[in-house]
Amino acid sequence: MTRLHVNIDHVATVRQARGTSYPDPVPAAPICEMAGAAGITIHLREDRRHIIDRDVELIRQVVTTVLNLEMAATEEMLQIACRVRPDMCTLVPEKREERTTEGGMAVSAHQAEIAAAVKTLVDAGICVSLFIDPDLREVEAAKAVGAQMVELHTGDYAEAPASQVAAELARLTTAAQHAAKIGLRVAAGHGLHYHNVAPVSRIPEVEELNIGHAIIARAIFVGLDAAVRQMLEAMDRP
Repeated sequence: MTRLHVNIDHVATVRQARGTSYPDPVPAAPICEMAGAAGITIHLREDRRHIIDRDVELIRQVVTTVLNLEMAATEEMLQIACRVRPDMCTLVPEKREERTTEGGMAVSAHQAEIAAAVKTLVDAGICVSLFIDPDLREVEAAKAVGAQMVELHTGDYAEAPASQVAAELARLTTAAQHAAKIGLRVAAGHGLHYHNVAPVSRIPEVEELNIGHAIIARAIFVGLDAAVRQMLEAMDRP
């Protein structure tokens, strides 16, 4: 069964909206783990719009499964990662004006600098994943720069009109198959929710899904424990 990593960024989004000390994303991590999540994902953005440095330090202390730190490949973030030592780092593209990450990294166009960032993290004992579009050229580039894993961007699939869903799912499947064939582990995420997650979860090569917004949104109505459990059920739905 595909593993679920829960992104808890948007607990912090609610906190930052008012500049309060609540809700605290730190206790959200063990709640998700106890509900069945196999890992916790957080994104420390350069503008600190949700997760902040204090959160990263404390979440590292409480997570007992896998902590995946999403980050841009900047010198500041590399230093933080090497100090905090998450189990995994996922390098992502980042623009200040975007509402959320809009697409995968252009690894093929920036191989030298990404390879240097990957080496820094690998030398620190951290598994490295690259967030990329389901494009075979980017899959090959991810392998070339030394990444151990790719996370396939599912945004185009999630936002596709009904007539294009099958084609987008086929793109994800082809990219996942090729990544696995050349020795990369495969994750997927972005825009996945309770009604579209099952087909992606069923791609054999996809071993992990990173899902945040849909779970935190559902948690407003049913609680975080139930929201995680319901996502796990949705992932396994025929």
